[in-house]
Amino acid sequence: MNDEYDGEPTEPIAQARTPDPGSQWAPPAAGAVRPEPTPESAPEPAPEPTAVLPSDALMAPSLLPPPPAAPPSAADLSVRRPTGSGGGTAWRWPLVALLALVVGLGGGFLGALGYDKLLDDDPQGAGYTDAGLSGVDLEDQAPLAAPGSVAAVAKALLPSTVQILAEYDGQEAGATGSGWVMDGNGHIVTNNHVVADAAKDNGPIVVIDHDRNRYDAKVVGRSPVYDLAILYVEKHDKLTPAKLGRSAQLQVGEPVVAIGSPLSLPDTVTSGIVSYLHRPVTTGSSADESSYIDAVQTDAAINPGNSGGPLVNQRGEVIGVNSAIATAGGGSTDKEAGNIGVGFAIPVEQVRVTADQILKTGKAQYPVIGAKVKTGGIPTGDGATLDEIIAKSPAQDAGLKKGDLITHVNGQRVTDGIALIVAIRTYQPGQSIEFTVERGSGSQKVKVTLDGEDG
Repeated sequence: MNDEYDGEPTEPIAQARTPDPGSQWAPPAAGAVRPEPTPESAPEPAPEPTAVLPSDALMAPSLLPPPPAAPPSAADLSVRRPTGSGGGTAWRWPLVALLALVVGLGGGFLGALGYDKLLDDDPQGAGYTDAGLSGVDLEDQAPLAAPGSVAAVAKALLPSTVQILAEYDGQEAGATGSGWVMDGNGHIVTNNHVVADAAKDNGPIVVIDHDRNRYDAKVVGRSPVYDLAILYVEKHDKLTPAKLGRSAQLQVGEPVVAIGSPLSLPDTVTSGIVSYLHRPVTTGSSADESSYIDAVQTDAAINPGNSGGPLVNQRGEVIGVNSAIATAGGGSTDKEAGNIGVGFAIPVEQVRVTADQILKTGKAQYPVIGAKVKTGGIPTGDGATLDEIIAKSPAQDAGLKKGDLITHVNGQRVTDGIALIVAIRTYQPGQSIEFTVERGSGSQKVKVTLDGEDG
């Protein structure tokens, strides 16, 4: 679908219910077990509330300053976004040595050219690479050889976690968030909503590392749909890259650690467990800002300012990006609203795909089928109802019709419109997926080849 939804963008989440570069990422089959100073002259940014999302609205960013005052929601629970030898060959050795020297110098020269391409020669500017994620220096080894304590994980990951200060609403450092070092080439991962306002008018973005060194950063690219952004820091010799893990190997109940700068408190470490996997949630205050997450749910404390920071397993590998939280009983202007043990992270598999696309082109793509789906209303759990089929779209080509009820995607059950959108967006444009469709009194299987849009 254009994964559009019917009605206002703040309709309720109906009971909210990623890919190696070399493999397809898809939700597991039903029933499968899932394994995953600031300078004195600069004003200290004020702690920022998380924009509360009542249960009848989309989740808002877990970082940005509050929107204009609105009446508190009556909802009890709301979600928002936070070599050779031989005689007579002595004369050969000088030649061999010379050849080795030439080869070494040539390799160094070619390597320097490749690195210069990453930084300078690419027509899009510094921070891009035609090879995408395979063209940057990713960390190969997990920080810990075996599962370690929270203290060991924190010690290993704190050097890779950063605080981010970004312009917001014309105010320098008006938004504060978190991020982590993705590779040895100066790329930083964070949430789109942390830097979105600054990116619109090239406002200043500052990255502060574990040792309180400050770096000017630029946006390489961002994806509002997946709520991810890739930043680039030119002078990055002092930055320590993190190791990307796999959320697909997580199990419910597995210990995890969240690191970031909640309430402008850098290097804050909290711990908890994986509370749920593949939780469909959506964030954003408008249709244009909406992002849909096939989330890792955790009870590790996540608060405003944690947005963009890493969620880490016991080996110190990043398995998610902390992005949203749920709050109880708070209205949209409640500045005291904070963690209640329900947080959501974007799976690292999605980071791999989105980062690869952004490094190549500066843009990310998401899959669509060319249909609108109903969201909101009283949840029934029966599936997702298609509300409109767009002409000349994959949905129309596949024979889908208005009123069709989608109950499964590649065998995985979907219970509502949000779940359908999230399920589709775990795939990539060009892939084919199978819907189980109920139409009238019958049921059938329909294959749809996904189209793509920038976002």
